[in-house]
Amino acid sequence: METFLAFLNLTPGHIKAARALLDWNQEKLADASGLAMSTIKRLEGGGIGKASIENIEKISSALEGAGIVFLAEGDVAPGGLGVRLKGGVDPLGI
Repeated sequence: METFLAFLNLTPGHIKAARALLDWNQEKLADASGLAMSTIKRLEGGGIGKASIENIEKISSALEGAGIVFLAEGDVAPGGLGVRLKGGVDPLGI
């Protein structure tokens, strides 16, 4: 997803779904993004509308760096916004 779209469309559900695909807990995302775990909890709890662009970018970058692809409306027909893993990424190492 283009950077500006991540800012406009990233939701708590996207963050949770991306973490689930990667088998990451909130602590792992906090470490990977350089944010406090309390920030991750707040954003996932619905506070994303008050998040700074910098924090959203840090989360997006950490998740994308681990193999997450954010899908914009229409990227997969028919479908809306979502997340998926890049091809060839095995977060469990299986």
